[in-house]
Amino acid sequence: MTLNDVDAVHDIEKSAYPFPWAKSIFEQAVASTKHAVVLETESQICGYAVVSYVVGEAELLNICVAPSTQGSGFGQQLLAYLINHAAQSGNQDMYLEVRISNKSAIHLYEKAGFNEVGVRSNYYPTESGREDAILMALTL
Repeated sequence: MTLNDVDAVHDIEKSAYPFPWAKSIFEQAVASTKHAVVLETESQICGYAVVSYVVGEAELLNICVAPSTQGSGFGQQLLAYLINHAAQSGNQDMYLEVRISNKSAIHLYEKAGFNEVGVRSNYYPTESGREDAILMALTL
């Protein structure tokens, strides 16, 4: 991901999530040491991810595929790349949080080998309050 990609990434973010990241967060991710990537098909960005590497641990901070291309295997492809890159970068584990209501994402993560290791109560905002996050981990 480059700064030139941020507008397209933020457009996807806004179309996919009711509580999207601010554009400035993506700009900061590009400028920082985070691993920020895009997935392109036919020269169009169709997905992206941001991962943080700290002391042998990778934390998947955000992963998204454009709603118009969901179900095409792009999420699985992007996640496989991230897992491989994290392992090759010397990380031993990968962590993530996912909304307890996001069954398709939970299934994707479980299919990739992630396991539930905890719950973060009232972690994510919702229209009517807050919802729990499942904390998941994968040994690389």
